[in-house]
Amino acid sequence: MRVLVKVAETASFAQAARQLHMSPPAVTRAIAFLEEATGARLFVRSTRSVKLTPSGSRYADDCRRILSDIDEAEASAGGSHSTASGMLTITAPVLFGQIYIVPIMTDFLSMHPAVTGRVLLFDRMVNLVEEGIDVAIRIGHLQDSDQQAIKVGSVRRVVCGAPAYFKRHGEPATPADLAQHVTIVNTGSSAPLDWHFSPNHTPVKLHPRMYCNTVDASIAAAVTGWGLSRTLSYQVAEHLAAGRLRIVLEEYEEEPLPIHVVHVEGRHVSAKTRAFVDVAVRKIKTLRL
Repeated sequence: MRVLVKVAETASFAQAARQLHMSPPAVTRAIAFLEEATGARLFVRSTRSVKLTPSGSRYADDCRRILSDIDEAEASAGGSHSTASGMLTITAPVLFGQIYIVPIMTDFLSMHPAVTGRVLLFDRMVNLVEEGIDVAIRIGHLQDSDQQAIKVGSVRRVVCGAPAYFKRHGEPATPADLAQHVTIVNTGSSAPLDWHFSPNHTPVKLHPRMYCNTVDASIAAAVTGWGLSRTLSYQVAEHLAAGRLRIVLEEYEEEPLPIHVVHVEGRHVSAKTRAFVDVAVRKIKTLRL
């Protein structure tokens, strides 16, 4: 498994052999053994490249998780379980992860040189156990589970537009006024198509002029002054601070969405997970979202 992971990382049998201090034939035999044992083709080889197959990619992810667990077990048996080490896998929403979680991870890895980090950014709910994830940053209301969740903040859903748009079309005074405005709807997996407001207001029936499958695209369209977009507050914080966008209908907003740091609860939380959760909780709580 360590050979397979190294070949996947280097995309080269020869380079993997050099880094593992093995002969190239030994590396080839190890991969052939795994392919025979699994009954699956793990790599596509050509004269110029070595790439994982879809089955190989899934298997490599499992190998990384298993090897990390083995390292952790050996460290625990050797009395060094209190030292953060091994592979740490975290997940977060795409934009939140890019803006806030990647810097937290890099700072954490600088403090813990024995830890290797893996950051998976998805705008969907992932299963921590099935996908071998140690820590998740979740935005929204959580379902009951056996996972440990620590609330670290909240974000608002906001309607915003550019000053140039409001100069041409005016500002909506109530949610019902949105029917007369140009709207941009984000169709991403975590974005509701209906715009809901405070409980005493029914959802607004929109007639969108543009649908975007990413948050970045809908924000970019709003910044041009073409229409109004609805996003989470942190997603447009930079544009708001620079005056490129302005929030409207603040008094009609829904309750803010909570942000949680989540990890699988158990009797023995690994040192790397415990250390990262401590750092992430402390840093996210200081953010102005």
